Amino acid sequence: MAAKRIIIIGGGIVGLATAYKLGRSFPDLRITLLEKEAAVGRHQTGNNSGVLHAGLYYKPGSVKALLAVSGIQEMVAFCREHAIPHEICGKLVVATEDSELPRLHNLHERGKQNGLQGLKLLNREQMREIEPHVGGIAALQVPQEGIVDYAKVCETIQREIEKSGGKIVTSAKVTSLREQPSGWVAQTPAGDFEGDYLVNCAGLHCDRVSELAGEKREVRIVPFRGEYYKLKRERQSLVRNLIYPVPDPEFPFLGVHFTRLIEGGIEAGPNAVLAFAREGYRKTDFNAADLFDALTFPGLWRFLAKHKRMSWQELRRSFSKQLFCESLQRLVPEIRAEDLETGGAGVRAQAMSPDGNLVQDFCFVNRRKALHVLNAPSPAATASLAIGESIKNLIAKEI
Repeated sequence: MAAKRIIIIGGGIVGLATAYKLGRSFPDLRITLLEKEAAVGRHQTGNNSGVLHAGLYYKPGSVKALLAVSGIQEMVAFCREHAIPHEICGKLVVATEDSELPRLHNLHERGKQNGLQGLKLLNREQMREIEPHVGGIAALQVPQEGIVDYAKVCETIQREIEKSGGKIVTSAKVTSLREQPSGWVAQTPAGDFEGDYLVNCAGLHCDRVSELAGEKREVRIVPFRGEYYKLKRERQSLVRNLIYPVPDPEFPFLGVHFTRLIEGGIEAGPNAVLAFAREGYRKTDFNAADLFDALTFPGLWRFLAKHKRMSWQELRRSFSKQLFCESLQRLVPEIRAEDLETGGAGVRAQAMSPDGNLVQDFCFVNRRKALHVLNAPSPAATASLAIGESIKNLIAKEI
């Protein structure tokens, strides 16, 4: 019997981890991963701040919570095995006013329910022993969180895939998918590729790829750009590791925070603004098809109606370093606007439902000959190996 052939679309960390897990469990499987860029990990994976998320925020029992908690353990073990730069440095989640204290205590309970170890509520004196320049009145210490070089993780996974016989084809944007009795034909500028089974890990374009495969686009990827500043070298001593705010339940993202980068330096951000292109890393980036796709989606308008004040604040902060700085001062009061220099930006592949709600959990749509990953934003990089394992288990009978 001929070996099964599998096509994986998308060479971000989730696609790579899926190929890696499948190859290890099914050595006879013929795996072809198609990536539209000239190298893997160019979008969400290559434009994040490299945090290892321990699973603090996510609803207990959700797929996201389960895979984040197991995923960070697996990612750390993988990094140790392959000598990939990483560090478990811990983080503080800081309450800056009395109204945030109940939410901080709720986070503590949620983290314990999710299985996090060593969580500790700190008073002002205790938290300043860890972060001497931090503001606020109380904090939750999360010792299991850390930082990592995800680009090196991708390089290593790619090497392991190719070592075990898997094929990674770059500059291979999938322009059409044709279903046939034996499986699929994926057409790309690099040629046509046949497979018995299809896994869609296309990230920012996963909804479009699913549509190529005949799925109805019930949820839509709406791109949100997150913009960062960096602390100037002489002011980096203001932050030792990771400092986060208590999440606002009215705000669908975590809010601006401080992250020490594994390669050195301190990143501050991100905000969250609608990007005018799915790969819109600069304010001036514009893609007419992407913007039309977003603006003709009723869910976006319902989202904006629900979050008018937040959306306006984020937009203003995008164009004002002073406003950005004022948000950061809630966490580290000594920060000044002149301490900040422009950093990078990332675009979050966030699935949104027609009712205007963000899809909170990871979303896998499993068909007879295909599986589509339709929502895998943060903490997907941390959880990528666990996501790959989960996908492998979901499709094992088919392959």
